[in-house]
Amino acid sequence: MQRLPVAGWSDSLRTAASGTLAIIGSGAKNPTIWLHYAFKPLTTLLIFLAAWRIDNPVNPRYRHAVLAGIAMSLCGDVFLMLPKDVIATGFLLGLASFLIAHLFFLRALTSDARLFGKPLVAIAFLLIGAGNLAVLWPGLAAGLKLPVTLYVVGLVAMTSQAVTRHLQLRTNTSRLAAIGGIFFMISDTVLAYNRFYMPIPASALWILGTYYTALLLIARSVAAGDRPI
Repeated sequence: MQRLPVAGWSDSLRTAASGTLAIIGSGAKNPTIWLHYAFKPLTTLLIFLAAWRIDNPVNPRYRHAVLAGIAMSLCGDVFLMLPKDVIATGFLLGLASFLIAHLFFLRALTSDARLFGKPLVAIAFLLIGAGNLAVLWPGLAAGLKLPVTLYVVGLVAMTSQAVTRHLQLRTNTSRLAAIGGIFFMISDTVLAYNRFYMPIPASALWILGTYYTALLLIARSVAAGDRPI
């Protein structure tokens, strides 16, 4: 099978090292917090560069949309990590940034596959999203109910389309996008439960670990892939 010119081990190692420092600094109340401020956006930037360097994209629309989605994720990283005394609406701005990111990812995932071509997949993820929303609903402030609902719809659409696309194309890189979409849903679910339902031990590890895995897999899916034998 042809070797894919995707981000190599060096990209993955740099991303892992940067992401680890971001996790170590998360939630710190001392100078260590600057690790988080520096390395959280840097890790996403490294993932952006890994996708940008791929020279055999699935198609130009896929590459451009994924790059735009990662760029919006970088904006979301910054908004979510800054304290409220710096930007009071940081959470809402972060939520909006990631919703736009999912719409860009959805644009990429429909560049070579029919939207929701496997209805049962979309229904399954919609039920998962609705179940999570039902659990979180009592803990949401009135002003967050609509934004969070819209976000869940966007996340469900992106994830279900990523899985649907792989079931249609069955290439090695479409598999990466599908797994990346699932990891994105896991990351956001843990974040939401930790924020609105109950504290989760080592939440930064689970949230950022799955988030960076998701972004890196989606970035690597930019490369054109062969159909598996």
